Amino acid sequence: MRFKVVIPARHASTRLPGKPLLDLGGKPMVVRVAERASLAGADEVVVATDHPLVLEVVGRHGVRALLTSPAHASGTDRLAEVVELSGWSEDELVVNVQGDEPLIDPELIVRTASCLAGSGADIATVAHPVTDAADFFNPNIVKVVVSARGDALYFSRAPIPYARDHFAREAGGETLPPAMLAHRHVGIYAYRAHFLRTYNQLAPSPLEGIEALEQLRALWHGFRISVAIVDHLPAAGVDTPEDARRMQEWFKKV
Repeated sequence: MRFKVVIPARHASTRLPGKPLLDLGGKPMVVRVAERASLAGADEVVVATDHPLVLEVVGRHGVRALLTSPAHASGTDRLAEVVELSGWSEDELVVNVQGDEPLIDPELIVRTASCLAGSGADIATVAHPVTDAADFFNPNIVKVVVSARGDALYFSRAPIPYARDHFAREAGGETLPPAMLAHRHVGIYAYRAHFLRTYNQLAPSPLEGIEALEQLRALWHGFRISVAIVDHLPAAGVDTPEDARRMQEWFKKV
C-alpha cells in the first residue's frame, strides 16, 4: 500500500503562535511529527505551511515543505492545495496528520490509510470505544455512530447513540449500559485525492454549522467516511502553552 502524508502547519495559531516551530529536544515540533510519519512507511511526507519561516526551517531538516495560502479556512483546504501543487493522481491516498501531535503512533497512520484503501470509501478516520459516562456526555468529545459496514452515519457533540431506556432509569447518567455502541472520534483522516479536489467546491452544510464539525460537510453531500475502530487512544497533542511545557519536559527525558 502506497500513501502520502500531509502535515498542515499553520504558524498563526491563536493560543500558541509559532506552534509548528516549538522546540522539542532540539528539533521543531512539526519536524518531530514528520519523523513519526516517515516511520509509518509513507512514500512521501509533506509539510504544508502558511509561513515562509516554517518553510525555511523545515527544509533545513530535510523535510519537503510547500508554502500554501494563508487564507485557507481548514486543514482540508490546505491539503487540497498540496494535491494540486504536487500533481498527485486522483486515486492517491493522502493522510492528514496534525502538526501538533509529535507523539503520534506510526501504526495509527498506517491503520487510517489501510482503512481507506480497503473500504473503497472517499475518506477514512478513526474512533475509539467510549466507556466513561462523563466522556459520553462531554460536548468537547465528538461521538460517531458507525454502520454495519463500518461507515460513519453521523458525528455529533451530543451523546449518541442515546440509550433511552437505560437513561430513563438512571436520570443522572452516571453509567453507560453494557455493550454500548458509543465511539469517540479520533481526528486523523485519510482522503482520496479526488475528494480533496472536490472538497472546496462543496457548499458548507447546515449541520456543519450547527455542530461545528467540518466532517459533516462530506456526509451531507453523500460522501462515504469509513471508520477504523482502535483499542487505545492516541497520545495527546499540543494545543495550549501548558501542553507545550508538558511536551518539552517529555522530550528532555528521551
